[in-house]
Amino acid sequence: MSGSFKERLSFDSATGALFDQSRRYMMIRPDALMGIFKRLPPDQRMAALQAFAESIAEQGGDSARAYVDMGGTGSKLLDVIAATAPELGWGIWQFNIGMDRFTLSVRNSPFAAGFGPSDHPVCAPIIGMFGAVTSIVAGKPMQAREIACAAMGAEYCQFESTPRASTP
Repeated sequence: MSGSFKERLSFDSATGALFDQSRRYMMIRPDALMGIFKRLPPDQRMAALQAFAESIAEQGGDSARAYVDMGGTGSKLLDVIAATAPELGWGIWQFNIGMDRFTLSVRNSPFAAGFGPSDHPVCAPIIGMFGAVTSIVAGKPMQAREIACAAMGAEYCQFESTPRASTP
């Protein structure tokens, strides 16, 4: 791998852009971002959070594949993701690999903090990224879900990813 995420970032002041290679990034306060979802009616909120997770799975999967191209395969990819998450402000990530099951613990999720108290999990972006990364590592489609959320009062957010059920 060529440097940390922060070392790979380039700022283009003339155009107002921030890049990691060809992938553009931006900074936004978590409370501003998650406030969008908090303001939606509950039935629309869940659909919007699901769409957010799917978008992150697609775009975050692109970033993860770029890390693979830089030499981060298998558990090395998980190490790169765990090292990059705090540099992105996504909290502290700790992966565990089991037989056909991955788990992830995230301390200080910006999505839970930005949303505030909730009666349902809110860390959709982490679900999306976790599902994309575990699919790459496992070499098959994986389904991620949040099983504990700090926004719901948990000490930290917990996720699991298991093989996606086959559809006939």
